[in-house]
Amino acid sequence: MIRSNLSTLMGSRRLKVIDVAREIGVNRNAIDLLYKDEAKRIDTDTLDRLCKFFKCTPNDILLFDPEDK
Repeated sequence: MIRSNLSTLMGSRRLKVIDVAREIGVNRNAIDLLYKDEAKRIDTDTLDRLCKFFKCTPNDILLFDPEDK
């Protein structure tokens, strides 16, 4: 299963969902779903913007756990 690591990234920088959403120009709800690890899909443009904002790769935002179903 693929999981979101966004809450950890944001927590380490003490960022709020609304602040990230405004900064990258993405709907607050999309960021909130990723933050709560409830997103069923992610737009590649959103992922790209998050990677640029956090200066990271998709592997830092999305984690793959083959044991989790």
